[in-house]
Amino acid sequence: MFNEDWGSSAYKGSKDFDQWEVPTANATGFGAAADDYMERGIDLNEQLVQNKPATFFFRMNSEAMVGAGIYQGDVLIVDRSLKAANGKIIVAIAHGELLVRRMQVQGNRVSLLAENKSFAPIQLETNNQQFVWGVVVYNIHKL
Repeated sequence: MFNEDWGSSAYKGSKDFDQWEVPTANATGFGAAADDYMERGIDLNEQLVQNKPATFFFRMNSEAMVGAGIYQGDVLIVDRSLKAANGKIIVAIAHGELLVRRMQVQGNRVSLLAENKSFAPIQLETNNQQFVWGVVVYNIHKL
């Protein structure tokens, strides 16, 4: 009785077209209202990495920094281009191994402090910072 197109909009969407016909479809009208609020996804590299060539990812393999919220198995993002400063958590080379510790500077003495009472502080006599491998900028912790 009634024509199927009676009372309908002119554009019926692209579902009636295959992928080759979509560019030639007669699409008129406005986009969906939700398109105005669409955001692209969050890129963690873009958010967490400031200097790509100098950034490294480490997996924490110790309980030395549990007081700072860094647990065994956490992923640390370390930036080698940043200058280590008093109070920063760093990756240091001490006694032939890489350690994650908080750096404390007092005059010419540098201490590497663990955030766990089971680990003793490591005293370094020089302030030349050749022991600093990089500065920890982020900790990724799985809940």
